Amino acid sequence: MSRFWSPVVHDLTPYVPGEQPKLANLVKLNTNENPYPPSPRVLEAIRDELGESADSLKLYPDPTGSQLKAAVGRHFGVPPEWVFVGNSSDEVLAHTFQALLKHDKPLLFPDISYSFYPVYCGLYGIDYETVALDEDFAICVDDYLARGAAKVGAVIFPNPNAPTGRLLPLADIARLAAALPDSPIVIDEAYVDFGGLDVIPTAVGLVKQHPNILVTQTLSKSRSLAGLRVGYAIGQPELIEALTRVKDSFNSYPLDRLAIVGASAAMDDADYFDQTRRHVIASRDALSNGLAALGFSVLPSAANFVFARHPARDAAALAAALRERSIIVRHFKAARIDQFLRITVGTDVQCRLLLDALKEILA
Repeated sequence: MSRFWSPVVHDLTPYVPGEQPKLANLVKLNTNENPYPPSPRVLEAIRDELGESADSLKLYPDPTGSQLKAAVGRHFGVPPEWVFVGNSSDEVLAHTFQALLKHDKPLLFPDISYSFYPVYCGLYGIDYETVALDEDFAICVDDYLARGAAKVGAVIFPNPNAPTGRLLPLADIARLAAALPDSPIVIDEAYVDFGGLDVIPTAVGLVKQHPNILVTQTLSKSRSLAGLRVGYAIGQPELIEALTRVKDSFNSYPLDRLAIVGASAAMDDADYFDQTRRHVIASRDALSNGLAALGFSVLPSAANFVFARHPARDAAALAAALRERSIIVRHFKAARIDQFLRITVGTDVQCRLLLDALKEILA
């Protein structure tokens, strides 16, 4: 606390990011990073941009990120004008909260979801209400519609949801958007690329029919670029214009030159993207089966993590016991989920180390 602070700062409850410990021989399964490196094309593109002298770094980057917008557009089959790019999906979402989600009527989102949603609401003065997940920890669209269109300012939720990993079918998203035509509907798809083998269940295909839908994604998960900080949004031009107006009132250069070329290369390498995400899906299914064999109850996951609880062991105690063995998973203290562990899908070797450690702990 300080007398020099602006009044709003006193009331903020900042988001606490996942732990990034600096320990040797650590099995890090707590922040949902991809266990595999990014596409080799990323390194090649960054080296080409730097050249021998890194001379290009003396110049500002393209403020519009046009190269990356084009790459995202190619991947999804949408015009570049329907794409917004930014410094991580966190920043893209922050702009979205300010540009599209503050209205006279409350913003709705799940009661169990990202903890930074309420943080953004506090930062931007957004009135919000949470909608409870059902008893199976799934989003129920009818509970949102029951509020009535006249009482809903906007809606946002992750799909798959986090930390549960559960996926809402596209038909339900379309039904929600159609029933609330005057309310922005934001689908936060950080993990959607792990939601299906042959068909990825993204809502991008709905934006052409529903001008109120905005889809946000990240390159941190399925494209292994958490350290580069790149995200994007896809929607009809009037939604993209709102984000751009906020961005250009905040920072006209959110993406540096290396991020633009590296992310563009990652988006264009479809084969590597598909190969690594399929590896993660296969490892996730094997991990879920392994946990079930140890007596855990595991929610159906469409993400690169699993959400599991053991009926006879305290989740916090399990997390502490794993930490003693240099294995870190995520434990939440929130009501309804305080007996769950969120476990990132690592390499097969890392998953086996986790399962072996849990078998020893449970013995």
